[in-house]
Amino acid sequence: MNISIERLCIENGLKMTGPRRVIARVLSEATDHPDVEELHRRANRVDNRISLATVYRTVRLLETKGILSRRDLGSRRARYEPSGDGHHFHLVDKESGKVIEFEAPDVENALRKVAQAHGLEIDVIKIELFGRRPES
Repeated sequence: MNISIERLCIENGLKMTGPRRVIARVLSEATDHPDVEELHRRANRVDNRISLATVYRTVRLLETKGILSRRDLGSRRARYEPSGDGHHFHLVDKESGKVIEFEAPDVENALRKVAQAHGLEIDVIKIELFGRRPES
């Protein structure tokens, strides 16, 4: 992921405390879409003084500021990714919970044409596909 959450926090005028820096770094380095508990586990590997409550507060703040987006990817817990991370789709393995991000320019263009035919211009495209591997 090429997005620096810490840079976005600073640009949005947020005070960067030690715990926020660690959480921002962990989010920037994430290649998956961690939930708050996973984010807490990862942040604790860097600084074991970071509480789960601090992670929850930080995630809520980053979401409020538009830095993070919450995703419902089929699990009981919300998962997070940087906002404005371009138009991409999510393919979710319902059994393992693994999330695969992919781009599909042809699909995106088709969706834009559909919207245009209805008099709308697309701002954001969010698509999640859920499936499981066929039994062999």
